[in-house]
Amino acid sequence: MIYHLAGDSTVAPMTAGEEPMAGWGECLDEFVGASVRNHAFGGATTESFLASGTWARLLADVAEGDAVVIQFGHNDQKQPELLASRGGYTDRLRRLVAEVRARGARPVLCTSCERRWFDGDRVTPTHGDYPNAVRDLAAAEGVDLIDLTVFTTWLYEDLGDAASARLLSHYAPGETTAWPDGLVDDTHFRIEGARRIARFVARSLRAIERRDGDQPAKGSTFTA
Repeated sequence: MIYHLAGDSTVAPMTAGEEPMAGWGECLDEFVGASVRNHAFGGATTESFLASGTWARLLADVAEGDAVVIQFGHNDQKQPELLASRGGYTDRLRRLVAEVRARGARPVLCTSCERRWFDGDRVTPTHGDYPNAVRDLAAAEGVDLIDLTVFTTWLYEDLGDAASARLLSHYAPGETTAWPDGLVDDTHFRIEGARRIARFVARSLRAIERRDGDQPAKGSTFTA
């Protein structure tokens, strides 16, 4: 079984020279115990992923029993005329789901990782209707869903403003070659953040695949 990843820069593998910035797909193979083929790229939308031929290349490699994990939205929302949340964006996601299923594989939809924008002790939602559009599509089509908008919002708020910044690409001057003057980026992860998200995705995939259900119940041996 292979996991195939379709998405944008928050999923994409680390780019040479931009270390330690990484998408969560960079780290997924550490936690799933299976092969991961990461086709995500920076700036990707549902439209550009299709138009570039990347989707065709991904799909050609998908076999029965594989899973295709799909996360778009960060960049789609920048093109509302073409990729409205209830228009072109949903239409294209629906197509991806159908084509994965046609190959006997499992599609898994993800809502977008939230941007780390604090207002007091709360994270400000930045994706508008796009997460709800994915949730509604997953419900309507019976597709498994990993809600990364909810998880990352919770994670940042639970850690707090200062601690959560260490998961994102906040670099001091001289810390990295790519940004010698430093960087404050609340969208893209550094490797530590990518690893946290990947661990959650991996655990969610275990639940989707019911892979812990064969373990015996322990309730009779523990006192509540």
